[in-house]
Amino acid sequence: MPELPDITLYLEALQQRIQGRLLVRSSVRSPFLLRSVEPQLDAAHGAQVVSIKRLGKRIAIGFDNDIWLVIHLMVAGRLHWRDTWPKSIPKQFLLALGFDSGVLLLTESGTRKRASLYVVRGRLGLAQHNPGGIEVGAATIDEFRAALQRKNHTLKRALTDPRLVSGIGNAYSDEILHRAKLSPVALTSKLSNADYERLFAAVHEVLAEWLERLRKKTAGVFPQRVTAFHAEMSVHGRYDQPCPVCGTKVQRIRYADNETNYCPRCQTAGRLLADRSLSRLLKRDWPKSIDELERLQQ
Repeated sequence: MPELPDITLYLEALQQRIQGRLLVRSSVRSPFLLRSVEPQLDAAHGAQVVSIKRLGKRIAIGFDNDIWLVIHLMVAGRLHWRDTWPKSIPKQFLLALGFDSGVLLLTESGTRKRASLYVVRGRLGLAQHNPGGIEVGAATIDEFRAALQRKNHTLKRALTDPRLVSGIGNAYSDEILHRAKLSPVALTSKLSNADYERLFAAVHEVLAEWLERLRKKTAGVFPQRVTAFHAEMSVHGRYDQPCPVCGTKVQRIRYADNETNYCPRCQTAGRLLADRSLSRLLKRDWPKSIDELERLQQ
């Protein structure tokens, strides 16, 4: 799922292309995409774009007639840009928004259609799509700590809960926790002040570093290859590969459609965290530490 650095890149690209421009026409090609009924999408036709902002992982486009388009890409949705309206819109494009400067298109890979478009009116309608998490870039460490401690969750769950923290998902939470040398299953109520200071610093460092990397990769071109997996990442998507800090093989916890990647030496003092499927399979044979796992693999 596109997260804060990716969404920021989209916003910057859109600001260059549609800020101050008119929406001329639109086409919704999927019955699953448009989730609202009133106002209708054509209420924005002929209106000028006056605001483009991020609401968590959502993109909101505001017009001078107080209509807002709220786009949530979810896991597989991606945006594309064309200079002109196509003669025929290919099936893979679920949405086409034609501005007087070009065309914004949306695709979604896979069979699970989870991306969404809402058309809302006014700030009140827009506020209903704001999950409410704090913006870490503008928060103090005390505000950050208070947000994470609102509920006694694991760090992984707290960082990825949009009601607590805005814009962070599965990929960057892995990278942040590795940078902070904290376990993904540590409870937010059990962290020391020093832990919170490291975590707060890691959030700022990781997000800023990746935003700068992504800006260099796109170099002014509309972002085309938005992905949660990058070879330069330390642990996310790098299961069984060496940690760049200590060389230990990255481990994982799999659950539902997600997985958490972590380094057992850097983050959990050598302890292996129970992976639900493997723990059930191996039962008592499940190794409790990375040293034991490495002996078994030898």
